[in-house]
Amino acid sequence: GTIHLFRKSQRSLVGKLTHEFRLVAADRRSWKILLFGAINLVCIGFLLMWCSSTNSIALTAYTYLTIFDLFSLVTCLISYWVMMKKPSPVYSFGFERFEVLAVFASTVLAQLGALFILKESAERFLEQPEIHTGRLLVGTFVALSFNLFTMLSIRNKPFAYVSEAASTSWLQEHVADLSRSICGIIPGLSSIFLPRMNPFVLIDIAGALALCITYMLIEINNYFAVDTASAIAIALMTFGTMYPMSVYSGKVLLQTTPPHVIGQLDKLLREVSTLDGVLEVRNEHFWTLGFGTLAGSVHVRIRRDANEQMVLAHVTNRLYTLVSTLTVQIFKDDWIRPTLSSVPIANNILNLSDHHIIPMPSLKAADSLNPVTSTPAKPSSPPPEFSFNAPGKNVSPIILLNTQTKPYGLGFHHGSAPSGSVLNQGFGMPGMGATQGFRTGFTNVPSRYGTNARGQPRP
Repeated sequence: GTIHLFRKSQRSLVGKLTHEFRLVAADRRSWKILLFGAINLVCIGFLLMWCSSTNSIALTAYTYLTIFDLFSLVTCLISYWVMMKKPSPVYSFGFERFEVLAVFASTVLAQLGALFILKESAERFLEQPEIHTGRLLVGTFVALSFNLFTMLSIRNKPFAYVSEAASTSWLQEHVADLSRSICGIIPGLSSIFLPRMNPFVLIDIAGALALCITYMLIEINNYFAVDTASAIAIALMTFGTMYPMSVYSGKVLLQTTPPHVIGQLDKLLREVSTLDGVLEVRNEHFWTLGFGTLAGSVHVRIRRDANEQMVLAHVTNRLYTLVSTLTVQIFKDDWIRPTLSSVPIANNILNLSDHHIIPMPSLKAADSLNPVTSTPAKPSSPPPEFSFNAPGKNVSPIILLNTQTKPYGLGFHHGSAPSGSVLNQGFGMPGMGATQGFRTGFTNVPSRYGTNARGQPRP
């Protein structure tokens, strides 16, 4: 085969991932995340073994929150990797959408886990197994301690932004109502509970509280069905917490304009349209590139005598306060005034020819038409009771002889003509005389129209 001396070797997918992982691991800030990730894997292993030994589906649902913490740590690593990478020709806007995709994937996987718990819980209602509480409480405190320690020790920039920008979940709304009542009694707690709690911390505490209630009810009354009920409650809380975040990150991936900046963008565009030299602002499109990053493009039409660089600088200065990644296309007004010609126009340009041909519908075959009604004849049907003379249908093109003078050069006669000369002009029609005319204004109108089935004139 052909030997390419200067061709670069193509890396495999595993090789590319290894290279990027080494790039991230070279930063000391990522060592802490990698350490927490290793501890998270160990905790997940122990929790899954305790879920199997206790036969508790509620503990399994709570363990899925620990698995979600692992996804959040991976998202934090991706965020560090995005800050290290620079825009490339392929990714001209940078790599910020990778962390948006990571948040969307993590929240969607957490919701899928919640749906799996709901399905298993529905099966357990039919046949409730026995729950062993030996390690149920231990697993609950281990998972709660690690989840809170991870959330409070590592600042996860993508999830911190989404938890504040997304709409509140139903769990946050109910806790906020309860917190207002508590803060009314103890005002010092307002800094912790208000305006709204961290959704990840809230779901960790609520899930641990449900497991503690499950442990007490099973130990006191051997009420094993409460484990299934607690699993359903944890799954619903997980789904309700992750759904607003999935919606927000999904809208970012769909390049939609954030609702809270639409009013500010309209105000800035109105200011741009009033700048000196700007005639029109059109084809504007603004979208969220990443978390907290807005991109946009706009076309600006300016006067032909305006300075393009000056207008571009003013437009960019106005929009850059809100749109960090901006593309502005300036084009001058291309409207051209029509010029009037002073050269006299020749008469033959406006004059029509002496013979004007008016296209008419083509004449159909004579054997398929009824000469009385000009419609297709049916051999089996009787002749019509009433017939009308309909001149002008199914005739060949008519040639009008124009012998009058044309004072305006357009082929129309504006003078008065005798009525006989107007009404006696014949029409050249096949099978009819030249003097055949209309019933109202033409001479030589026959007194009988059409024939009957035997060929005799009809009365």
